[in-house]
Amino acid sequence: MSELAKAATRATRLEASFMEKSRELDTIRDSLIQSEERAKTDTLTGLPNRRALEEFFSQTQLAAMEQGEAVSALLIDIDHFKRFNDEFGHGVGDQVLRLMAKVLRERVREVDLPARYGGEELIAVLPGADLAAGTAVAERIRRTIAECHITRRSTGEALPGITVSIGVAQFQGGESMADLIDRCDRALYLAKKTGRNRVVSESELEPAQEAG
Repeated sequence: MSELAKAATRATRLEASFMEKSRELDTIRDSLIQSEERAKTDTLTGLPNRRALEEFFSQTQLAAMEQGEAVSALLIDIDHFKRFNDEFGHGVGDQVLRLMAKVLRERVREVDLPARYGGEELIAVLPGADLAAGTAVAERIRRTIAECHITRRSTGEALPGITVSIGVAQFQGGESMADLIDRCDRALYLAKKTGRNRVVSESELEPAQEAG
């Protein structure tokens, strides 16, 4: 009976030790997951960053090619963003970027990826959306931002209205993310060149270039 009691005690201790180790492993796993998420998140806007964008595009690219589905991308740039920083300070510029990120996040679907591409440029990749659908989403984003009114948090001062220019392109089978974004960028440049506060899709590029 004594030996049985000792064995039972050892088993209980082993079980307790195992449970403790399992909890420690769970804590380490959660910490690693959180670290991984932080590594893929832009600290200012809370949006996914370039690393997350590249991973998402790679997965979306493969799925699109396997299933023959469309994918579109939007490249968004804040008009006259330098003015906000120069006239009101970088704190206001950061406020504008966070507002932009909020609008972008709210105007895309859960399956889409909104991300900060760099500087004042944001991007969204839209699986299953062709050029027309992507352009419609871009227009909703442009219109929502144009209707926003912001005030300087420190003083309550009303700030100038915000507008954005957006370039839209559709993924072509086998191309790289850089190729897709290059077409978005050229469409964005055309939007800037033709007055800003506009959405331009890649379908407008060739006629515009021929006319030039």
